[in-house]
Amino acid sequence: MLNETTKQTQRKEPTAQEVKDQKIYRSFGLTDEEYEKIVKLLGRMPNYVETGIYSVMWSEHCSYKSSKPVLKRFPTSGPRVLQGPGENAGIVDIGDNQAVVFKIESHNHPSAIEPYQGAATGVGGIIRDVFTMGARPVALLNSLRFGEIEDNARNRYLFSHVVAGIAGYGNCIGIPTVAGEVVFDDRYTHNPLVNAMCVGLIDQDKITKGNASGAGNPVMVVGARTGRDGIHGATFASAEDPHSKERSAVQVGDPFMEKLLLEACLELIATGAVVGIQDMGAAGMTSSSSEMASRAGSGLEMDVALVPRREEGMTPYEIMLSESQERMLVVMEKGKEYIAEQIFQKWGLEATVIGRVTDDGMLRIKEGDEIAAEIPVTTLVDDAPVYNRPSKRPAYLDEVQSFDIEGLPVPQNLNDTLHTLLRQPTIASKEWVYRQYDYMVRTSTVVRPGSDAAVISIRGTRKGLAMKTDGNGRYVYLDPEMGGKLVIAEAARNVVCTGAEPLAVTDCLNYSSPEKPEIMYQLEKSADGMSEACRVLDTPVISGNVSLYNETNGIDIYPTPIIGMVGLVHDLDHITTADYKEEGNLLYMTGVTNADIGGSEYLKAVHGTVSGKAPQIDLNLEKSVQRLTLSAIQKGLIRSAHDCAEGGLAVTLAESAIAGGKGARVEVATELRADFALFSESPSRIVLEVTPDNAGKLEALAKEQNVPITRIGRVEGTNLVIAVNGQTVVDQPVGELANTWKGAIPCIMK
Repeated sequence: MLNETTKQTQRKEPTAQEVKDQKIYRSFGLTDEEYEKIVKLLGRMPNYVETGIYSVMWSEHCSYKSSKPVLKRFPTSGPRVLQGPGENAGIVDIGDNQAVVFKIESHNHPSAIEPYQGAATGVGGIIRDVFTMGARPVALLNSLRFGEIEDNARNRYLFSHVVAGIAGYGNCIGIPTVAGEVVFDDRYTHNPLVNAMCVGLIDQDKITKGNASGAGNPVMVVGARTGRDGIHGATFASAEDPHSKERSAVQVGDPFMEKLLLEACLELIATGAVVGIQDMGAAGMTSSSSEMASRAGSGLEMDVALVPRREEGMTPYEIMLSESQERMLVVMEKGKEYIAEQIFQKWGLEATVIGRVTDDGMLRIKEGDEIAAEIPVTTLVDDAPVYNRPSKRPAYLDEVQSFDIEGLPVPQNLNDTLHTLLRQPTIASKEWVYRQYDYMVRTSTVVRPGSDAAVISIRGTRKGLAMKTDGNGRYVYLDPEMGGKLVIAEAARNVVCTGAEPLAVTDCLNYSSPEKPEIMYQLEKSADGMSEACRVLDTPVISGNVSLYNETNGIDIYPTPIIGMVGLVHDLDHITTADYKEEGNLLYMTGVTNADIGGSEYLKAVHGTVSGKAPQIDLNLEKSVQRLTLSAIQKGLIRSAHDCAEGGLAVTLAESAIAGGKGARVEVATELRADFALFSESPSRIVLEVTPDNAGKLEALAKEQNVPITRIGRVEGTNLVIAVNGQTVVDQPVGELANTWKGAIPCIMK
């Protein structure tokens, strides 16, 4: 029986009555209405521990209470999908009894106040989500957003320490960080976005899930000891203004411990004695226990007095809500606990039985003989509130979309304009970032950071995996639905450019407060756009994360859905990169260039505004362009391929020239102004390099598939020369372009 008076007198914790009377639950992130719902579900007032448990499980971060109705719009199934959303990570069939496991998650709020540990523990958490499924992690990616770094020391500090945290954790654990993206805009000054992605490989008959089934089966805590770090981290991630929270809400990671945990868990799973296993991520032991029980329709009884701790005097409340890293909750087959104990002892780790599976549907937390909490599991998971938040089209859209791009002055010197764009930190070389990552560990990285997407080989086969993260918050800000389509299309296009067939998507939806109708509009419409693009391009959403309340002092971040795309390279001979290969080869461009200047890097960097209409995309044309490109690559026709994205055609040509150390001569015939022709960010455009012998074959293939394609020039010389309607507007040595592009971020970070 719950002995609340004795226990709480010893712990000096508020009584259930005090929790209600003093409205302590509000400090946990619960509203008055949510608290009253808890009282009704329990048939009594919750005590202090129970209130804390409900608060984290009903937080936005864990329950998705504002976004759940929106997430239902995504396509989540397909012939290759083995596991969609609902587990620790998604799984896709890649043939030969093999599967790829992947997921992306945010660690935004922690990184805003403790950038090194915030980023490092974000990496650690996403790795655990993947090996929890029984997969061996083989690659890490990230997507980062910061305020402008040139004149802001705080932003430079956040940038450098987040990168160091990602590098420190990934390098120490021995998983290559192979790809990512970094964008800079002042809308992220107070709320940096740190999204981490992990990709793993598994044999399909080794897949393990997070279920707590089988009454009487033992429940074990394995890995690191529990401390007080990260308490209420899930609540912290569900609140506005991360700077208002203490650093104790940020976890502390140990990648060396995680390496041991990874190997021990994979060895344990291989024994076949594991019933279920789950990472103690957001909400720690609370979420792992209640979610595992919920999936199985069971209950759990656990004694927190048995949990190994690294700090004295920890209360049941602290133990249940701690988000200490490198820990897992494991349900073993009854009588086989010794297997876990032996394996973890071999790896120098602890594996401790702390409870058992029950059949009464209750989450029962004990401390010795006393009951600290007793809650029906369904009330924590199934009965969590779901809000259909009001949605309203933002008034700013009329203003920004009516922006007259034709009234913009034409730059007098487009050579200078190209250099201006190449030195923008968002476009400039990210070598300063990825040289800090060990992207060659495990020796399976075939295409390194810096190309359209990274590629790793699958050992023992001729296959490979291409992977990329992508996002463009400015497009979504200017047109949420169109922006949602564009971000999916670009991620798939980047994967195709490497010679891979896009398989599926994991997403991280970073937005401001869903309690603002204008923000809900952005979330809903962008999800509609993403959903439509996923259906047309056959890339279902198999996993993901939502990060809301990214705002400080009333300043919202741009609505920023981040896409992690994974593709299958059917034969390593198909791998294609962006660098020019040989002088005399011809250059073609797919698609059509329109005056898509709205939201462009050119408009922001040169004209100082984020306005206009987002680029318009025809998803059927996009699908045809991707099909043509992949088909041409697989037929051996393509020597290099590079997506036209930020900075438009001119930047695309410059990047391929810099990467290959070769010049190009390009002629653009257009009705557009020269600056628009060079810097428009129209989608569905890929610059393809072919030998003269294969030019006719490419043109015939494009005609057969009804894809617009234009020969625009050839690889030659040491300068990048671009003419528009017969007039040369850019003529620059590739070496000078390289100096600008490569030197921008190192110069700023000195």
